[in-house]
Amino acid sequence: MNRRNFLQASFGLGALAASGMDVLASVQAKSIGLQLYTLRDDIQKQGIERILEQVAKLGYKKVENFGYTQGKFFGKSPAEYAKILKDNGLSAVSGHYLTARSKKMAMSDGLTKNWSKVIDDAAAIGQKFAVIAYLVDDERSPEDYKKLVDLLHKGSETTKKAGITLGYHNHDFEFTQRVDGVKPYDLLLKQTPVHMEMDLYWVTKAGEKPQEYFAKYPGRFPLWHVKDMAKTPQQEFAEVGTGSIDFGALFKHAKQAGLKHYFVEQDVCKRPPLESIKISIGNIQKSNWG
Repeated sequence: MNRRNFLQASFGLGALAASGMDVLASVQAKSIGLQLYTLRDDIQKQGIERILEQVAKLGYKKVENFGYTQGKFFGKSPAEYAKILKDNGLSAVSGHYLTARSKKMAMSDGLTKNWSKVIDDAAAIGQKFAVIAYLVDDERSPEDYKKLVDLLHKGSETTKKAGITLGYHNHDFEFTQRVDGVKPYDLLLKQTPVHMEMDLYWVTKAGEKPQEYFAKYPGRFPLWHVKDMAKTPQQEFAEVGTGSIDFGALFKHAKQAGLKHYFVEQDVCKRPPLESIKISIGNIQKSNWG
């Protein structure tokens, strides 16, 4: 039984008109995104066409790309990929990229390699954000961070010309390391123009409070990764709404943070990833936040 039929059966048409439709409108208004990295193995096995079809059927409206390389999104040209998105009623508002500095990722395009082409292709599929997703472990020295400041300034000039905003996605090491006594995350906020994609799981894992950053740097966090933390000693990744992170409390600060888009992401799933993202979106749709 679908949600509307359930409400009709439980409360009658009169009650539905009085209150149930407000609930339905709230659910339908939620524009929930998905970071496709969660489904990386399924994409490789089934192909991006089949996966995006399933993602859309689950109710996701937006996706965040990963793995762009040599002018292709999941092996598709920008035009081909844009058509697949459109056919499924999806928009790719953001994408993840690397700096391309690491010797361990020599084949990747990114901030220091073919950046103009990267951004042209991002614009071609309608992206509004290009996000530096991760610093490989051989590019996290204090000197590396200082050089990254300059790279982000230069990179943002290119993105701005294309109508795209440069972003940075955190893990926990940006809070546990220090550059001349300063947390790398604070260094990037203070010394670069980038906007942050805050990963709520990793900030919490590092022992920080997201709302304190929202208050200190209002408007700098237009993107969030909504990722839950299991209620276990290991604090592993969990489906949204099943863990210990109080998303309702955090979403009360959405306006202050400057939130525009948020994406479900689960780096590792104990069950089939498609089942995990179904649980996550279901819990968000039933919630009073998001």
